[in-house]
Amino acid sequence: MNAKARHSILIGLIGSGIGKSLTPAMHELEGRRQGMTYIYRIIDIDTLELDVADLPDLLVAAERMGYNGLNITHPCKQAVVPLLDEMSDAAARIGAVNTIVFRDNKRVGHNTDAWGFIKSFDEEIAGSRSVGNILLLGAGGAGTAIAHSLLMRHDCRLRIYDTDGPRAAEVAEILCGVYGNDAAVVVDDLGHAVEGSDGLINATPVGMKIHPGCPIDASLLRRDLWVVDVVYFPLETELVTAATKAGCTVVTGGGMAVYQAERAFEHFTGVQPDAKRMRTHFRSLVEPHQVDVGSSRPATV
Repeated sequence: MNAKARHSILIGLIGSGIGKSLTPAMHELEGRRQGMTYIYRIIDIDTLELDVADLPDLLVAAERMGYNGLNITHPCKQAVVPLLDEMSDAAARIGAVNTIVFRDNKRVGHNTDAWGFIKSFDEEIAGSRSVGNILLLGAGGAGTAIAHSLLMRHDCRLRIYDTDGPRAAEVAEILCGVYGNDAAVVVDDLGHAVEGSDGLINATPVGMKIHPGCPIDASLLRRDLWVVDVVYFPLETELVTAATKAGCTVVTGGGMAVYQAERAFEHFTGVQPDAKRMRTHFRSLVEPHQVDVGSSRPATV
């Protein structure tokens, strides 16, 4: 099908506590600039008093109402997998989906988190800092996508921490099976894990407006550590603030947010978005309240 002929697009975002997500605005503006009627709806399971168990009904409802696709976010990225007809190779390998396209009476799952993260990471960190040993906080959908993207692209070793120990162990086992026995280990002593790490990535929801806090004791942060926080609302999370104060090189979640949205837009429409324009729009959405989008910066003490 010639996607440029598809002028009307209806998309939804399913997740928890997502009422202030900037993703709809990014998609809708780019759609309008591409000459489309692009409607992007929030489907917040908290507001609707639903939970992950209601995903089957939500997908059926979206199909019946003519949605072209859905974005999926916390806490549904892994739970939605059994409900799909097909998955891209990357999504199947990762075991988590954040983008579903309804096409030819099928639900096709993709993972744009992995692509979005590694594109931002390579621009901001990999070219100037040692990748080496990485402490990854979070073994959920986002954390798993990030882990695969790092191990596919870089010679690195992951130390995975999650409050759900069995989940972290399962993810580490899968990663070692795919990338080698020393690809990933589970850690439960964050202090010791930080000491031997070149960088730290927060792939947990801690730091979001609905999950405030810092995912690690700020006293563990040190100047030679790079820190990436995938949370983008707010961009200036407690972790970002603490890492900046400690003198770390810091990357906010803005870069990943924009890049994953770019790839999702292409899946939904078949049209290549204007990446620079989407980044500029995202910046305009956050600048009144936040710092620059996803920039890696040696922080001042």
